[in-house]
Amino acid sequence: MRIDIVLGIKSDPKGKGYNVHQSIIAIGSGKLWGKGYMRGTQTMYRYVPEQGTDFIFCTVGEEFGFAGSVVVLGLYLLLVLRIIYIAERQRSPFSRIYAYGVGSVIFFHVIINIGMTIGIMPVIGIPLPLISYGGSSLLSFTVMLFTLIKLDSNRMGMIYA
Repeated sequence: MRIDIVLGIKSDPKGKGYNVHQSIIAIGSGKLWGKGYMRGTQTMYRYVPEQGTDFIFCTVGEEFGFAGSVVVLGLYLLLVLRIIYIAERQRSPFSRIYAYGVGSVIFFHVIINIGMTIGIMPVIGIPLPLISYGGSSLLSFTVMLFTLIKLDSNRMGMIYA
């Protein structure tokens, strides 16, 4: 049903398509500069369900507008590019593959979450890395990044006690 709604085969703004419909309204109401921090009407009055977890990007879009959304996407782009840079300087094949895996996970999480928030992908419940509310998501991404940093610090083969 959600896929039919995304493809435009069915329209159900009060049923299965409610979250996406309200999310698109919230992002659109932010315009260029947004309404300001904690001043978004769609998110403040809880029209968007799950706005702290799966639909956090609509809160960013409404409160900080297009400019804030571009800044968030730019920061994710810098993070992924930095991870690729770290992957390229690894000497161990395992470290290189792990770094590319971390970069891929973050990249796809960002693309899928923002895609489902703006209505071009079906809603599947993937959190936005390091922003969405939830301890397990934050812990998982933090452990992945810290493991990558540890592998990068040991790329010269030195063993520390």
